[in-house]
Amino acid sequence: MTDVEVTAATPAGAQHPTRPVLRARAPLRLSFAGGGTDVAPFPQREGGAVLSGTISAFAFCTLRPRIDGRISVHSVDFGTAVGFGVDEDVEFDGNLDLPKAAIARLRDFEGAIPTSGFDLFIHTQAPPGSGLGSSSAVMVSVIGVVAAHCGVDLTPYEIADLAYRLEREDLGVPGGSQDQYAAAFGGFNFIEFTGDQVLVNPLRVRPGTVHELEHNMLLAFTGATRVSDHIIDDQVHRYETGNAEALEGLRAQKQLAVAMKEELVRGNVDELGRLLGQAWSEKRKMSARIATPLIDEAIGRALAHGALGGKVTGAGGGGYLLFICEFERRHIVAAQLLELGLRLEEVTFSGDGVTTWRGQR
Repeated sequence: MTDVEVTAATPAGAQHPTRPVLRARAPLRLSFAGGGTDVAPFPQREGGAVLSGTISAFAFCTLRPRIDGRISVHSVDFGTAVGFGVDEDVEFDGNLDLPKAAIARLRDFEGAIPTSGFDLFIHTQAPPGSGLGSSSAVMVSVIGVVAAHCGVDLTPYEIADLAYRLEREDLGVPGGSQDQYAAAFGGFNFIEFTGDQVLVNPLRVRPGTVHELEHNMLLAFTGATRVSDHIIDDQVHRYETGNAEALEGLRAQKQLAVAMKEELVRGNVDELGRLLGQAWSEKRKMSARIATPLIDEAIGRALAHGALGGKVTGAGGGGYLLFICEFERRHIVAAQLLELGLRLEEVTFSGDGVTTWRGQR
């Protein structure tokens, strides 16, 4: 899918004659195990770990400079737009607050080149709330392109940390930090969370293992997106109040992330699939809101017809389901999921993190 251009928003006389059009993209991710252990206060108290891989689906941004002192943000995903002056205070009112927060921070960044305005156009290859980390990928992509426009040089760690702080601290959006680091770095990563420190360990996965994983996987969309805030709030509440089942599920997630990392680098895709099923069983313990009747039926049918394991790809309650199958029975599993009304998509993995480049006018 390519980035769609909207040029009517900028009058021809307002376009900057010399500064380049810039583009950026940041990848979406599949989380295999460890989700939830990156959500405070668990990493501060016990340390967390997540195993994930980024896929060939992206959050795209185009930045078109203008000279009239105005900034506009257009989102295809939400079908909305906002605008404000380069020197105006940004109002956080629930309308495109993520990109507005990134713009407000970067335009005032120490050493930033002053901007005379720009149009920012955002499009993502997965709906918000799909469980693929799309909101954080948008934030990382926006930071990448606006930083490049303002002459601010940021490392992947700095981009991910800024995205996390803007989302979780400044805007108060509940969640963890795995998505920002996956989008910034790209590839297969074992990400460790200790206190307030994050360490990204890129994994050297053999090409044959990647091909085998793509060959045996199914990604199924439930047709329903979800707001994960309530699930995450429930999970945190259960952990903080010492709920035994939630504690068991979170600690098992961390252990499974380690075990699945070892099987991935060894190339044991079948065992990875079986551990994926265990990760789902443990994830369900973290909150009663994670599973739905449709999710339970889909995973149950898949396991009964040849899937080695399956789980939701995000916080739960909807979005995408990930399965690893015996390939000779993959088509049978697919038929069962289609019968339930799920939409199936092919998956390939991408090793690229956030990337910026010059576009054509």
